[in-house]
Amino acid sequence: MRWLFRILVVVFVALALAVVGLLMLPGDRIAQIASDQVQARTGRSLDIGGDVSVTLWPVLGVSTGPVRLQNADWAGDRPMLTAQGLSIAVGTSELLRGEIRVIGITADQPVLHLQSRADGRGNWEFGTDTPMSGVSEQVAQSAEAAATPVTLELLELRNATVSYAEEDGGQMLQLTNADLVLRWPDRDGPAELDATLRPAGADVRVAAHLAAPGDFLAGDVAPVTVRISTEGGEAAFEGRAEISGGATGRLALDSSNSAAMLAALGVSGPRVAANLATDLTYTPEGGLSLRDLDMELNGNRLTGAMDVALGDIPMLTAQLKADVLDLREMAAPSDSRGGGGNGGAATRAPDAPADGWSRQPIDASALGALNADVGLIAQEIRLPDLTLGAPRLRLRLDRSRAVLELAQVTVFDGTVTGQLVANNRSGLSVGGKLSATGVALKQALSAAAGIDNLNGSGSGMLEFLGVGQTEDAIMRSLSGRGNITVGKGFYTGFDLEELIRSGRGNGGSTVFDSLTASFVIDAGDLVNRDLALAVKNQQVRGEGRIGLGARDLDYALFPRITHNGRELRVPARVSGPWSSPRVSLDIKAALKQEYGDEIDRKTEELKQKAKEQLNQKIAEELDVQPGQEQSTEDILKQKLEDEARKGLLKLLGGD
Repeated sequence: MRWLFRILVVVFVALALAVVGLLMLPGDRIAQIASDQVQARTGRSLDIGGDVSVTLWPVLGVSTGPVRLQNADWAGDRPMLTAQGLSIAVGTSELLRGEIRVIGITADQPVLHLQSRADGRGNWEFGTDTPMSGVSEQVAQSAEAAATPVTLELLELRNATVSYAEEDGGQMLQLTNADLVLRWPDRDGPAELDATLRPAGADVRVAAHLAAPGDFLAGDVAPVTVRISTEGGEAAFEGRAEISGGATGRLALDSSNSAAMLAALGVSGPRVAANLATDLTYTPEGGLSLRDLDMELNGNRLTGAMDVALGDIPMLTAQLKADVLDLREMAAPSDSRGGGGNGGAATRAPDAPADGWSRQPIDASALGALNADVGLIAQEIRLPDLTLGAPRLRLRLDRSRAVLELAQVTVFDGTVTGQLVANNRSGLSVGGKLSATGVALKQALSAAAGIDNLNGSGSGMLEFLGVGQTEDAIMRSLSGRGNITVGKGFYTGFDLEELIRSGRGNGGSTVFDSLTASFVIDAGDLVNRDLALAVKNQQVRGEGRIGLGARDLDYALFPRITHNGRELRVPARVSGPWSSPRVSLDIKAALKQEYGDEIDRKTEELKQKAKEQLNQKIAEELDVQPGQEQSTEDILKQKLEDEARKGLLKLLGGD
């Protein structure tokens, strides 16, 4: 708005000066003199079309038809300013004293095109880009030397359009259907500005108070108060500012619905109740500094400091502190997450399979919206599925790559350190390297994958990397490695001790004294070869695959059981989907451990003996004598054919 204000003041005051002393001249003569005055003061030509009429009562004034102000010579052929008409009224008593009081200037449907070039020069900077050709020397000299006091009491713009673009033609700003009223009754006194802007259709009301508008227009720093209100909230600034855009002062924001407030400005965002108070400093180069920052989002209070360097990609630097941050409403669990904390029941997106990950595309474009380096220290952060205790976090965003560093976080009754990475520079990838101590496994696995069978306190390390544009693709592409150590705990759904002790178990749960394992992850499968499980002073070995992408498993445990006074290692295989795994025992493998290759020979002997007994029984029942080359199948087939032939002959009346 400062550009609009500066340009219109220059143009309209020049027109007002042309009116003074010329009100008795013909309209076309007034238009010509007004054009000369504008060109003398701006270096630009002003074309006034249509009829120019003069009023003498009740106020002195002049009305014009369409007007057109020339653009800078480097800015193209499009005019800088057009309007359907202008009306100017001046005070009579002031004229008698040799002064000019502009009672009112009204512009109908003004259209202002602002443009800047690579060296920073704007087309609103007058006097150096266009020679004042066509202006008489007398007019030019009188314009430069004019010392007539001028007061602009009222400036009104109706249905104005303002656009701003860079020299290459890329549009950066477009305001349409804007209304503006400027009241400045005393040239040595304050000015009031009321504007209604509609950047996205809804009204955005701006009320500004300039304590020293003359100083402000001259480029000096001057006191200013601004209040902006729209649906959903309002913002107020009180401090000092200059027409080039610099400002320093106190900013306050009160919003009951941030989504509605941002939508009125043409920006999308979450709906929160927000309150903010801070000392603000803004530089014309695009630097924003917030100090003594105190803000509240949905009842969550944050304090600290923040700096923003505006540009094609803004850079945000901040150090924030908080007590308890409850983000359970603001960060409600997505329908696409893999599992929940309630019995391991997965919550799925509408397009997710009944027992799988979501295939809904992930939009990670927000990672490229800004660069950032933000530090946060809090007493506690509450999320939908977990609570982070005493977190010390640092988030760095650089060209669509985010790194969240966990200096120390208490989660699931344990402590986690490390970092998480999300990279969207050339397709989305996620990864991390974490170390954990004393984590409650049931809570952690339930929140991460919907698995709530394993209970105990675990420590370990995890490195992982996944690539893809959906949750399903990422999980099926996972690679990495890790290890885990668990103290005393239990696994529900399978009683290993009942197998070991022949019926004396724990009612469907495996209680263990310790568990250790290392693993690698490849193509979404976690593979382990060295599980060591201590159950009632016995060591149970385990190995197999856990499908992180397919959400299934194929895992074997090798407990020892007693058979004929000797111990056998009987493989217990757990397989199937996570939601309903099956448990089976491989008795043959156990017997082979006991008897070696002899078990295969004995098995064949038993099979042959059983076959002979079967053939003999069939021969007795069917009253046939099988030949040496004739199998049981051949005997049955022959018997069926004989019976079918007999039945057909009987049906036809034969013997």
